[in-house]
Amino acid sequence: MVQITLPDGSQRDFPAAVTVAEVAASIGAGLAKAALAGKVDGKMVDTSTLIESDASLAIITAKDTDGLEIIRHSTAHLLAYAVKELFPKAQVTIGPVIENGFFYDFSFERPFTMDDLASIEKRMAELASKDEPILRRVLPRDEAVAYFKGLGEHYKAEIIASIPVNEDVSLYREGTFEDLCRGPHVPSTGKLKHFKLMKVAGAYWRGDHRNEMLQRIYGTAWASKDDLAAHLTMLEEAEKRDHRKLGQQLDLFHIDDHAPGVVFWHPKGWAVWQAVEQYMRQVYRDNGYQEVKGPQLLDKSLWEKTGHWEKYRDNMFTTESEKREYALKPMNCPGHILIFKQGIKSYRDLPLRYGEFGQCHRNEPSGGLHGIMRVRGFTQDDGHIFCTEDQILKECADYTALLQKVYADFGFKNIIYKIATRPEKRIGSDESWDKAEHALMESLRASGCEFEITPGEGAFYGPKIEYTLKDAIGRQWQCGTIQVDFFMTERLDAEYVGEDGARHRPVMLHRAIVGSLERFIGILIEETAGALPTWLAPVQIAVLNITDAQAEYARGVAKTLQNQGFRVDLDLRNEKITYKIREHSMQKLPYLLIVGDKEMASGAVAVRARGGRDLGVMSVEDFLQEATSDIARKSNS
Repeated sequence: MVQITLPDGSQRDFPAAVTVAEVAASIGAGLAKAALAGKVDGKMVDTSTLIESDASLAIITAKDTDGLEIIRHSTAHLLAYAVKELFPKAQVTIGPVIENGFFYDFSFERPFTMDDLASIEKRMAELASKDEPILRRVLPRDEAVAYFKGLGEHYKAEIIASIPVNEDVSLYREGTFEDLCRGPHVPSTGKLKHFKLMKVAGAYWRGDHRNEMLQRIYGTAWASKDDLAAHLTMLEEAEKRDHRKLGQQLDLFHIDDHAPGVVFWHPKGWAVWQAVEQYMRQVYRDNGYQEVKGPQLLDKSLWEKTGHWEKYRDNMFTTESEKREYALKPMNCPGHILIFKQGIKSYRDLPLRYGEFGQCHRNEPSGGLHGIMRVRGFTQDDGHIFCTEDQILKECADYTALLQKVYADFGFKNIIYKIATRPEKRIGSDESWDKAEHALMESLRASGCEFEITPGEGAFYGPKIEYTLKDAIGRQWQCGTIQVDFFMTERLDAEYVGEDGARHRPVMLHRAIVGSLERFIGILIEETAGALPTWLAPVQIAVLNITDAQAEYARGVAKTLQNQGFRVDLDLRNEKITYKIREHSMQKLPYLLIVGDKEMASGAVAVRARGGRDLGVMSVEDFLQEATSDIARKSNS
């Protein structure tokens, strides 16, 4: 007798061992058809898995997050199956699930083309329509190595050879294709209906640039036709909003091979940068932060003390002078501790808040660079709060409230909150971790925030809150963070004199709101499709004359606006006014002021707002009031 306990607490008895599929069938024909896998005592398994003793069981369908992941994993195998059918000489390597889809890496004698991808996708659909069963078998490691070598699949053989000798490995077969995999997989290829291949890119074998360059085919897979269509529509919208294209169209920045991963800011782009930085600088001033500036180059010995040299060395740019080794800083925190250590600090000085627009450099792999979103040189709105353990709660609550206001000003009101708790390998006492995690949770509760916990995802030196933005088309961007650190002040021997007259270690809170300014500006560009709100727009107003007769008046209007602090473009070109309006509209300017003879005679301007809205004729003073109010509204403009 085998007793199965279902998620609702109900129990079903079977006279003998039973498969997951048989349990699903006993519940109903609809569930039997929808079943993709099972979760037996918390472990994901195939529907063919035999349950031989009492167990809890959840039937996994496409409606479950786990079910969608299984669909994507199985679709990656279907991709490899189709490639081997069409291109028998191609060698398969690995094919994992990624966000919204999957990829598979292949070694092949020539580059795959977009026509190849269309053929592969068509073959995938044909194989799926066959509804071939996906069957699992287990082989000893050495037997599996020999099996794949015999097939000429040397990459698979190399992967299996890296597994310990005494371990068995599982293989999954569908039709004529068999692949190494832990599983689970959908029961048959007929479950895979809603997918699309997206692109092909290069990827080094095992991520090592010294190895062969493979071809990585990316795809997406979904549980329903509607879900796939919605995702493809979102991707089309994201393509229109691509900050790299808009950066070029709006003349904001460029990336150059002479400095890979570092941004060349053009005048308009730098105006956006300055608007963001000066806003954040005011945030520093209004919230008790003292702005500091640390050096770019720091001696190797400092990074050895903090542990970065051991853990982060490959991502650091280094140089040597007079037989001393230095590193460009990849983060600002050690420099802030060195500033804290100058002079004796008392408990009365705490909390002490330092802020810096610190330029950092990290040697990211060239394949991972992406416009201004993923770079090697970036600037953070970096802050560090030195405090006592008893002050953690208030500082975190105040920080969350501040972050919410800042994000709202930038137009983001949908924030996802996650708390990453203690990992297995960590420093500090359990008592300190208890206090820090409790403070982080209570700080979010005090701010009225619902949050999820990601167990074991904290840094080895302390837990953290991660703040993720959700943009206009549903994408998520992890930006802000606050981390509790018991470790670095001890490593660098920072201390303060307590009320008891003894020496104590301060707790260090690492916090950033926008994070990398480069990345955040990229997010803003994509969020707004380049139509930045007036307070951030690189050019806020363009003044256009109709004929040369209004040139001097137009100059005067532009000068008046500039004197009030507006960023103004004066266009006196001898072009048709319709041409000038169209050209400036393409630059997504918030306001166009047109001046002809009538406007000049009455000391007025004809105002057009972004989107072709005609605000009519008004005096320069009235327009100034309108534009000033617009800027004061920030993102609500």
